[in-house]
Amino acid sequence: MCGNNMSVPLLTEAETVSATEKETAAVIFLHGLGDSGHGWAECLRGIQLPHVKFICPHAPRIPVTLCRNMMPAWFDLMGLTPESPEDESGIKKAAENIKAIIEHEAKNGIPPHRIILGGFSQGGALSLYTALTCQHQLAGVVALSCWLPLHSSFPLGSGGSKNLPILQCHGEMDDMIPMQFGAMTAAKLKSIVNPHLITFNTYPGLSHCSCPQEMATVKEFVEKYLPRI
Repeated sequence: MCGNNMSVPLLTEAETVSATEKETAAVIFLHGLGDSGHGWAECLRGIQLPHVKFICPHAPRIPVTLCRNMMPAWFDLMGLTPESPEDESGIKKAAENIKAIIEHEAKNGIPPHRIILGGFSQGGALSLYTALTCQHQLAGVVALSCWLPLHSSFPLGSGGSKNLPILQCHGEMDDMIPMQFGAMTAAKLKSIVNPHLITFNTYPGLSHCSCPQEMATVKEFVEKYLPRI
Protein backbone atom coordinates (compact mmCIF):
# COMPACT_ATOMS: atom_id res chain seq x y z
CA MET A 1 0.00 0.00 0.00
CA CYS A 2 1.40 3.37 -0.96
CA GLY A 3 1.88 6.07 1.62
CA ASN A 4 0.50 9.56 1.23
CA ASN A 5 3.02 12.09 -0.05
CA MET A 6 0.91 14.89 1.43
CA SER A 7 2.19 13.89 4.87
CA VAL A 8 5.77 14.66 3.71
CA PRO A 9 5.79 18.27 2.42
CA LEU A 10 9.10 17.98 0.55
CA LEU A 11 7.78 15.01 -1.46
CA THR A 12 4.64 16.69 -2.79
CA GLU A 13 6.55 18.61 -5.48
CA ALA A 14 9.86 16.73 -5.52
CA GLU A 15 11.36 15.85 -8.89
CA THR A 16 11.50 12.06 -9.06
CA VAL A 17 13.33 9.94 -11.62
CA SER A 18 11.61 6.56 -11.46
CA ALA A 19 13.50 3.31 -11.91
CA THR A 20 12.99 1.37 -15.14
CA GLU A 21 12.37 -1.89 -13.29
CA LYS A 22 11.30 -2.83 -9.76
CA GLU A 23 12.55 -0.12 -7.38
CA THR A 24 14.68 -1.69 -4.67
CA ALA A 25 16.84 1.33 -3.77
CA ALA A 26 16.75 5.12 -3.76
CA VAL A 27 19.03 8.13 -3.87
CA ILE A 28 17.73 11.30 -2.20
CA PHE A 29 19.72 14.22 -3.63
CA LEU A 30 19.61 17.79 -2.30
CA HIS A 31 20.41 20.81 -4.48
CA GLY A 32 22.48 23.83 -3.51
CA LEU A 33 21.51 27.33 -2.37
CA GLY A 34 19.18 29.17 -4.75
CA ASP A 35 18.73 26.13 -6.98
CA SER A 36 15.98 23.52 -7.42
CA GLY A 37 15.82 19.77 -7.84
CA HIS A 38 15.07 19.95 -11.58
CA GLY A 39 18.62 20.32 -12.90
CA TRP A 40 20.05 17.66 -10.62
CA ALA A 41 17.26 15.25 -11.58
CA GLU A 42 18.33 15.59 -15.21
CA CYS A 43 21.99 15.20 -14.28
CA LEU A 44 21.31 12.09 -12.22
CA ARG A 45 19.16 10.60 -14.98
CA GLY A 46 22.41 10.27 -16.92
CA ILE A 47 23.89 7.90 -14.32
CA GLN A 48 20.72 6.04 -13.42
CA LEU A 49 20.68 2.34 -12.59
CA PRO A 50 17.53 0.39 -13.58
CA HIS A 51 16.58 -0.57 -9.99
CA VAL A 52 17.33 2.80 -8.34
CA LYS A 53 15.03 5.81 -8.19
CA PHE A 54 16.23 9.35 -7.60
CA ILE A 55 14.30 11.81 -5.45
CA CYS A 56 15.28 15.48 -5.83
CA PRO A 57 13.22 17.67 -3.49
CA HIS A 58 13.08 21.46 -3.73
CA ALA A 59 14.12 23.58 -0.76
CA PRO A 60 11.58 26.12 0.55
CA ARG A 61 12.10 29.84 -0.06
CA ILE A 62 13.40 31.42 3.14
CA PRO A 63 15.36 34.58 4.08
CA VAL A 64 19.10 34.01 3.62
CA THR A 65 21.29 36.37 5.64
CA LEU A 66 24.36 35.89 3.42
CA CYS A 67 22.49 37.00 0.29
CA ARG A 68 20.13 39.46 2.00
CA ASN A 69 17.30 37.94 0.02
CA MET A 70 14.56 35.31 -0.04
CA MET A 71 15.58 32.22 -2.00
CA PRO A 72 15.39 28.44 -2.03
CA ALA A 73 17.55 27.27 0.87
CA TRP A 74 17.60 24.34 3.25
CA PHE A 75 18.63 26.60 6.14
CA ASP A 76 19.93 30.13 6.69
CA LEU A 77 23.56 30.93 5.90
CA MET A 78 25.40 33.73 7.68
CA GLY A 79 28.80 33.15 6.08
CA LEU A 80 30.95 30.67 4.20
CA THR A 81 33.89 30.20 6.55
CA PRO A 82 34.42 27.53 9.24
CA GLU A 83 34.08 30.26 11.90
CA SER A 84 30.80 31.73 10.60
CA PRO A 85 27.76 31.58 12.92
CA GLU A 86 25.39 28.76 12.01
CA ASP A 87 21.61 28.41 11.89
CA GLU A 88 21.47 25.51 14.35
CA SER A 89 17.68 25.35 14.64
CA GLY A 90 17.24 25.66 10.88
CA ILE A 91 19.79 22.91 10.19
CA LYS A 92 18.13 20.56 12.66
CA LYS A 93 14.65 21.29 11.29
CA ALA A 94 15.84 20.71 7.72
CA ALA A 95 17.44 17.41 8.76
CA GLU A 96 14.15 16.26 10.29
CA ASN A 97 12.37 17.05 7.01
CA ILE A 98 14.86 14.88 5.09
CA LYS A 99 14.52 12.10 7.67
CA ALA A 100 10.76 12.23 7.02
CA ILE A 101 11.46 11.33 3.37
CA ILE A 102 13.61 8.40 4.51
CA GLU A 103 10.81 7.19 6.80
CA HIS A 104 8.28 7.55 3.98
CA GLU A 105 10.41 5.44 1.64
CA ALA A 106 10.89 2.83 4.36
CA LYS A 107 7.12 2.54 4.83
CA ASN A 108 6.77 2.07 1.08
CA GLY A 109 9.24 -0.76 0.72
CA ILE A 110 12.73 0.78 0.43
CA PRO A 111 14.53 0.31 3.77
CA PRO A 112 17.06 2.90 4.98
CA HIS A 113 20.02 0.60 4.30
CA ARG A 114 19.01 0.78 0.62
CA ILE A 115 19.00 4.59 0.56
CA ILE A 116 21.90 6.87 -0.30
CA LEU A 117 21.64 10.50 0.77
CA GLY A 118 23.50 13.03 -1.32
CA GLY A 119 23.73 16.66 -2.29
CA PHE A 120 25.70 19.56 -3.69
CA SER A 121 27.01 22.55 -1.69
CA GLN A 122 24.40 23.43 0.97
CA GLY A 123 22.49 20.29 -0.03
CA GLY A 124 25.62 18.20 0.45
CA ALA A 125 26.16 19.81 3.84
CA LEU A 126 22.63 18.89 4.89
CA SER A 127 23.01 15.35 3.55
CA LEU A 128 26.11 14.84 5.71
CA TYR A 129 24.47 16.24 8.84
CA THR A 130 21.26 14.26 8.30
CA ALA A 131 23.02 10.95 7.69
CA LEU A 132 25.29 11.38 10.71
CA THR A 133 22.38 12.14 13.04
CA CYS A 134 19.94 9.60 11.57
CA GLN A 135 18.88 6.71 13.78
CA HIS A 136 19.01 4.40 10.75
CA GLN A 137 22.02 2.91 8.98
CA LEU A 138 21.95 4.40 5.48
CA ALA A 139 23.71 2.89 2.47
CA GLY A 140 25.99 5.90 2.13
CA VAL A 141 26.40 9.63 1.53
CA VAL A 142 27.48 11.57 -1.56
CA ALA A 143 28.80 14.97 -0.46
CA LEU A 144 29.75 17.28 -3.34
CA SER A 145 31.52 20.64 -2.86
CA CYS A 146 30.35 21.02 0.74
CA TRP A 147 31.12 21.05 4.46
CA LEU A 148 29.83 19.52 7.70
CA PRO A 149 27.35 21.82 9.48
CA LEU A 150 27.62 22.17 13.27
CA HIS A 151 30.95 20.36 13.04
CA SER A 152 31.89 21.18 16.64
CA SER A 153 28.96 19.08 17.91
CA PHE A 154 30.48 15.87 16.52
CA PRO A 155 31.27 13.07 17.23
CA LEU A 156 29.05 13.30 20.33
CA GLY A 157 26.12 14.41 18.19
CA SER A 158 26.41 11.43 15.87
CA GLY A 159 23.42 9.12 16.07
CA GLY A 160 24.10 6.83 13.13
CA SER A 161 26.43 3.92 12.62
CA LYS A 162 30.18 4.43 12.37
CA ASN A 163 30.11 2.19 9.29
CA LEU A 164 28.75 4.86 6.96
CA PRO A 165 30.39 5.02 3.51
CA ILE A 166 30.97 8.63 2.44
CA LEU A 167 32.05 9.90 -0.97
CA GLN A 168 33.29 13.48 -0.81
CA CYS A 169 34.16 15.34 -4.01
CA HIS A 170 35.51 18.89 -4.38
CA GLY A 171 36.80 21.13 -7.15
CA GLU A 172 40.33 22.39 -6.57
CA MET A 173 39.38 25.81 -7.97
CA ASP A 174 36.17 26.21 -5.93
CA ASP A 175 36.02 29.89 -4.92
CA MET A 176 32.67 29.53 -3.11
CA ILE A 177 33.50 26.65 -0.75
CA PRO A 178 37.32 26.46 -0.95
CA MET A 179 38.84 23.01 -1.25
CA GLN A 180 40.56 23.35 2.14
CA PHE A 181 37.10 23.43 3.75
CA GLY A 182 36.41 20.10 2.08
CA ALA A 183 39.74 18.74 3.32
CA MET A 184 38.96 19.93 6.87
CA THR A 185 35.57 18.22 6.60
CA ALA A 186 37.17 14.96 5.44
CA ALA A 187 39.56 15.06 8.41
CA LYS A 188 36.66 15.69 10.80
CA LEU A 189 34.61 12.87 9.30
CA LYS A 190 37.45 10.44 9.98
CA SER A 191 36.95 11.08 13.69
CA ILE A 192 33.22 10.31 13.41
CA VAL A 193 32.98 7.26 11.14
CA ASN A 194 35.31 4.47 10.05
CA PRO A 195 38.04 6.38 8.15
CA HIS A 196 38.44 3.50 5.70
CA LEU A 197 34.91 4.23 4.44
CA ILE A 198 35.69 7.85 3.53
CA THR A 199 36.77 8.77 0.01
CA PHE A 200 37.83 12.36 -0.73
CA ASN A 201 38.35 13.12 -4.42
CA THR A 202 39.49 16.47 -5.79
CA TYR A 203 39.31 17.71 -9.38
CA PRO A 204 41.95 20.06 -10.85
CA GLY A 205 40.51 23.13 -12.54
CA LEU A 206 36.98 22.49 -11.29
CA SER A 207 35.14 25.45 -9.71
CA HIS A 208 31.93 25.34 -7.64
CA CYS A 209 30.15 22.90 -9.95
CA SER A 210 30.18 19.28 -11.04
CA CYS A 211 31.84 17.57 -14.01
CA PRO A 212 31.48 14.30 -15.97
CA GLN A 213 34.40 12.67 -14.12
CA GLU A 214 32.79 13.46 -10.78
CA MET A 215 29.42 12.08 -11.87
CA ALA A 216 31.11 8.89 -13.10
CA THR A 217 32.58 8.49 -9.61
CA VAL A 218 29.15 9.06 -8.08
CA LYS A 219 27.71 6.33 -10.34
CA GLU A 220 30.42 3.90 -9.23
CA PHE A 221 29.63 4.69 -5.58
CA VAL A 222 25.90 4.10 -6.13
CA GLU A 223 26.59 0.83 -7.98
CA LYS A 224 28.82 -0.37 -5.13
CA TYR A 225 26.52 0.45 -2.25
CA LEU A 226 23.13 -0.04 -3.91
CA PRO A 227 23.68 -3.25 -5.90
CA ARG A 228 20.81 -5.03 -7.62
CA ILE A 229 19.10 -7.53 -5.32
